[in-house]
Amino acid sequence: MKQPTFKSFTEADADIVMGMMHDFYAIDNYAFDKAVSKELFLEFVANKGLGQGWVIELDGKHVGYAILTFVFNFEYKGHIAFLDELFIIESARGEGLGNQTLDFVIAQAKELSLKVLYLEIENHNETARKLYLSKNFINHKRGMMKLVVE
Repeated sequence: MKQPTFKSFTEADADIVMGMMHDFYAIDNYAFDKAVSKELFLEFVANKGLGQGWVIELDGKHVGYAILTFVFNFEYKGHIAFLDELFIIESARGEGLGNQTLDFVIAQAKELSLKVLYLEIENHNETARKLYLSKNFINHKRGMMKLVVE
């Protein structure tokens, strides 16, 4: 099995990541505004306190990306993270990259002394669910709610 490399985001990666982000959002018909997403990406890269992200490369090609966003949490006694996005391009799926990426992300979480990793999963995505369960993620007993602040 080929080993991917994980390159920390830089400003120069904005267009690469925007292209993959567009494809990721299209899977579930989420709205995607490239200009807004690029602005957010540049803010994210400039402020290391927001989190960390990586471009996944295999054989010199960009095949995906992963983003951890940071949160301070009293219940878990410190910093936790949200695996905000993990995307592998369609042509690279089924080769173990998701598995290798999660191993990398979990190792990074340990290095960063994070207490918990959270993530969201689409109910229809059984492949991702099985992958996360295989890495000891568990279904949280709490439900998520949201409020869009306007």
